[in-house]
Amino acid sequence: MAADDVVWRSAVECAALIRRKELSPVELTEAVLARIDAVNPRLNAFALVAHDVARRLAREAEIAVLKGEPLGLLHGVPVSVKDVLFTRGMRTTGGSRLYADLIPEHDAVSVGRLKAAGAVLLGKTTTSEFGHKAVTESPLFGVTRNPWNLERTPGGSSGGAAAAVASGCGPIALGSDGGGSVRIPAAFCGLVGFKPSYGRVPLGAGFPGWDHVSHVGPLARTVRDAAAVLDVIAGGDDRDRESLPREAGSYVDACAGSIKGLNVAWTPDLGFARVEPEVLELTGDAAAEFESLGCHVEVVNPGWENLEEAFSTLIAAQFYAAWSDELPAAEERLDPTLVKFIRRGGSITARDYLRARARVAEYWEEVRAFSERFDFLLTPTTAVAPFAAGGRPPREIDGESVSVLGWMPFTYPFNLTGQPAVSVPAGLTADGLPVGLQIVGRRHADRAVLAAAAAYEAARPWSARRPAL
Repeated sequence: MAADDVVWRSAVECAALIRRKELSPVELTEAVLARIDAVNPRLNAFALVAHDVARRLAREAEIAVLKGEPLGLLHGVPVSVKDVLFTRGMRTTGGSRLYADLIPEHDAVSVGRLKAAGAVLLGKTTTSEFGHKAVTESPLFGVTRNPWNLERTPGGSSGGAAAAVASGCGPIALGSDGGGSVRIPAAFCGLVGFKPSYGRVPLGAGFPGWDHVSHVGPLARTVRDAAAVLDVIAGGDDRDRESLPREAGSYVDACAGSIKGLNVAWTPDLGFARVEPEVLELTGDAAAEFESLGCHVEVVNPGWENLEEAFSTLIAAQFYAAWSDELPAAEERLDPTLVKFIRRGGSITARDYLRARARVAEYWEEVRAFSERFDFLLTPTTAVAPFAAGGRPPREIDGESVSVLGWMPFTYPFNLTGQPAVSVPAGLTADGLPVGLQIVGRRHADRAVLAAAAAYEAARPWSARRPAL
């Protein structure tokens, strides 16, 4: 099998070939490492490439296959981990100069489970500092670029993860999503990005600042690869007392579920967002595909208010609590946008914070009532196509000025509600830039969301599309 072919194979396929002794974990890992060495200097997708660790784990995986030992679900499959998730014995910086030399003593729960399933850890992918913004650049590692167009951003804050998977540097990556940080880069890089239900994947120790909204989830080139990761990392753990117990059945098997006859809502703008016309056209066309899949699709205006102010209040207050002690001594070492965000948190009162929490509770009542009518809500993942790397996110869309988060109005509401949501490729713009469709499910309906994404993928396959890096 040619090295350039093997790096594009899916994780599920690689795991099956390894199990049948038709693919060597060592050869697969070497091919992926060679690919990283070839393209990462242009992308800056990796904060750390752990060649020695990856090779050791690949050798151990190969020995286990040859000895006939029991094999985990992702045995011998190369994976990367976002640099905000703790990795035991491997540097974890959060994209910050403050933690440039941090070597955690423990793995994040999800990372430990990937290792136990036989995955081969390639290294750490780039992020914005503590994931505080949805583009990928940091004082420590600089600007990360989109494989589809090196002048554009891959989004963020799991942008390194997305750039890696989209460019053939491993079939799957583990990211985190506190306001869209898995789904936005998936949309910008032509991938599947799954934000599981809140608590589905335990969190445990890590960098603070994202209480009640943070989700760990996979970026992958296929829906079943994302489901396979969830099969490995989902299930309760007492290190996270908000984590959900393990569900019965396999998430990969759930991808074969039927969605015929289900009620699907499509909203082009949630009733308040501005969206680029080309993004609207591509995502509207993608949403219409659900009619041909046997669903009842209805165009809706949910009538929900914009939660940007509540979301920003909650996160800014948490960041102030977490990082304000570092100011002003470390101010020059931090990303200026992070400093501004922390300072904003300092002006938020306890009353402001609790009122924002109450507003989220009211919002959930509206969403819950809506979910009684509809099995899924479809939206664009982002309001814009990928914009310039290293530049500021757009403050004007289709000729009208928008708020700070106006380019990403569709993602953070569902961090506040905790519902499962996935971004799937909706197509390419005339400039060849990927655009994503978001599928949001009912509370805890992860299996249904995966079934919907897999049915859509079968109707409009995308994994053969590759950036011309």
